[in-house]
Amino acid sequence: MKAVAEVLVVGGGIVGASCAAALAARGCRVRVLDAGLPGASAAGMGHLVVMDDDPAELTLSARSLALWRELVPQLPGAADYRNCGTLWLARDAAELDLIEEKRQRLDAQGVANQPLDAAATAAAEPALTALAGSLEVPGDGLLYAPVVAAWLLQRSPLIEFQRARVIAVEGQRVRLDDGRWLSADAVVLAAGLQAASLCPDLPLVPKKGHLLITDRYPEQVRHQLVEIGYGASAHASSGASVAFNVQPRPTGQLLIGSSRQFERPDMAVEPAVVGQLLRRALDFLPGLIHTSLIRGWTGQRAASPDGLPLIGAHPDQPGLWLAVGHEGLGVTTAPATAEAIANGLFGESSTFHVEPFAPARFTTAPRSQAC
Repeated sequence: MKAVAEVLVVGGGIVGASCAAALAARGCRVRVLDAGLPGASAAGMGHLVVMDDDPAELTLSARSLALWRELVPQLPGAADYRNCGTLWLARDAAELDLIEEKRQRLDAQGVANQPLDAAATAAAEPALTALAGSLEVPGDGLLYAPVVAAWLLQRSPLIEFQRARVIAVEGQRVRLDDGRWLSADAVVLAAGLQAASLCPDLPLVPKKGHLLITDRYPEQVRHQLVEIGYGASAHASSGASVAFNVQPRPTGQLLIGSSRQFERPDMAVEPAVVGQLLRRALDFLPGLIHTSLIRGWTGQRAASPDGLPLIGAHPDQPGLWLAVGHEGLGVTTAPATAEAIANGLFGESSTFHVEPFAPARFTTAPRSQAC
C-alpha cells in the first residue's frame, strides 16, 4: 500500500475502532462507518482474558493482552480499567486436572499464573463455596468497551467517524443506504454479526448470550471468577449452555454470566435462561441469595464454525479485509486483530501466527466478486 492510504472501516465497535486507530498510526486516512446498531462491544463483559482452548486462540489473546497493557496508562478514567486478574475455579479432582493442563499451556506461552489450593482459593475469594482449588492469572483485567472504542476513534485527526448504514460491500467500495457508493484503497469489514448480511458468503452464525447485573455490594468479589469448564461452554457448536462467570464491576456491582444459545436471533431476555444463570452462580457464590438483581440483557455474538475469528484478506475480493467472528473475545483480541490487519495491509509479517485466522480457510468453491 501507499505510505498514506485511504481506508474505509465498516463498524465502530471495539474491533473496528482498534483497526482504525492502528491504521491511522501508520499514516492512513480512515473513515469509520457505523450504523449505530446494538453490538457485542456494548453488550459484553469487557473481560480482558488470555484464553487457551485452542493454540491459535492462546497466541492471539496473549499478544492482545500485551498490547492492552501498553495502552492502559493512556486510557481515560471512564474506561473503568481494572487489573482484577482471573481466578479459574475447580470443584473436584477431575477439574484440578483441567487446571493443571491450563497451567502448562499458559506456562508454555509465557503467561504468568499461580495455582492455588483449596485454602488459598478460599483466602483469595472468601465468598466462594468450598472448592478443590483454582488458577490465578493476574495479568487479566476488565474495561468498559464502548468508552474505549469512542476514545480510540478520537485519538487521531486522520480518523473520521460517520454515522451511516452500509448495505453492500464490493471489494474496495461500499454502498450506503442512501444509494451512494464510497471507495478507498481498502475496506476493513469489522461489523460483527452485521457482516453476515453484508457478506453472505461469510460463515458467521449468531450466539445469543444473557448477562445479569446486581445492586452494589462493594468488595464481595475481587477477581473475575470463571469455572474451569467455561471453555467447553464457550466453544459449543450447537444448543444452549450456561457456565459460571462473575465479574466485579468498579461500581461495586456484580456482572453475572454467561450463556450461549444457537438459533436464537432475537434479543428477548428469557426467564428460563436467567434462572439457569442464577442457579449456576449460586452454586459457586451462595451469598448471592441475599443480593438484588437490577436487570438482565442479551447480546448476539458472531461465531465462526471453528470458533476462531476471520482476520485477513477476503479470498475472493481484492481490497476487502475481514476482522469478524470474534464471538465472545472481541474486546480481548481487538488490539492484536488490528495489528494483524495493519501488518497485512502493508505487506509486513505479523508478530504472531495469523494463518489459523485466514478467511480463506472457509473457501470451498469459487464465489462471485461481490458480497
